[in-house]
Amino acid sequence: QVHLVESGGGLVQAGGSLRLSCAASGTIFSTKAMGWYRQAPGKQREWVAQVTTSGTTNYADSVKGRFTISRDNAKNTMYLQMSSLKPEDTAVYYCNAVYGFYPWGQGTQVTVSS
Repeated sequence: QVHLVESGGGLVQAGGSLRLSCAASGTIFSTKAMGWYRQAPGKQREWVAQVTTSGTTNYADSVKGRFTISRDNAKNTMYLQMSSLKPEDTAVYYCNAVYGFYPWGQGTQVTVSS
């Protein structure tokens, strides 16, 4: 049974920073390209960033230059460092594989106040 647990969200002022973590259990984490996704109120879930098994990263245009994705395969953990946060970054953030989704976790709420 694959289990994804996101953490690190919170309330932050615009311009602030947060670091999200994603802990994966029950899976061969190191063999999967992993990504961060987010869902704002009233909107569909969208892709934010991804990191391959070798560490190659890619970002949505809306977060490029502000967010940094990374992974620690030894710890089965992935991170999202978010800086220069904007109110439009407010959403529930989720992690999952890039190809062939696992069951979604509960996500972590990020709220950016103006």
